[in-house]
Amino acid sequence: GSKKKTCNTCHGQGQVRMQQGFFAVQQTCPTCQGLGEVIEEPCDQCHGHGRLNETKTLSVKIPPGVDDGDRIRLSGEGEAGEYGAPAGDLFVEVSVKPHKIFTREGNDLYCEMPVSFVTATLGGELEVPTLNGKVRLKIPAETQTGKLFKINGKGVKSVRSNHVGNLLVRVIIETPVNLNKEQTELLEKFQASLGQGGKRHSPQESGWLDDIKGFWEKMTK
Repeated sequence: GSKKKTCNTCHGQGQVRMQQGFFAVQQTCPTCQGLGEVIEEPCDQCHGHGRLNETKTLSVKIPPGVDDGDRIRLSGEGEAGEYGAPAGDLFVEVSVKPHKIFTREGNDLYCEMPVSFVTATLGGELEVPTLNGKVRLKIPAETQTGKLFKINGKGVKSVRSNHVGNLLVRVIIETPVNLNKEQTELLEKFQASLGQGGKRHSPQESGWLDDIKGFWEKMTK
């Protein structure tokens, strides 16, 4: 298209004075739309606006620690400005896919690990996955299901500071399945041997049964 020239209607002011009876009102120039300049022969593609609709693919660097809903700013990659004005910015909103192993709360990570009832009873070690490789976690004897173990500094790095969260491992005691006859008999003997020790082998179960007994006694009074 041709070059810009001063608008003949407003003489470059961008506004025109309209007389309405006794009143004079200033309005945006209808010829140049307030720009003060016009293009007599606008470009066939952009029609004088100086911008076109185009699609392009950008590579976005994701910093460590970003969370769901965070926004990443790409300067100058937004909507192009009209009539040669600079382009705006593009904001990319992050949507984090759920992980099969870890869940996140703030900068802390949580995971659940199955533990055999033998390991939970006698104690042992587990190999725990982290974002930076595997670590060994010591399981003390007589560990109950649902117990949380904290591994310091193995969570997520904060996107706004150098703080790193923790990894919290919840152990879930797995009940053995598909037992053969010999294994079943061994467990039955084991269960019988526990009965000889009274409440000291199952304090939670015994306490719960005592609470139930007290509850029913109150209900029947």
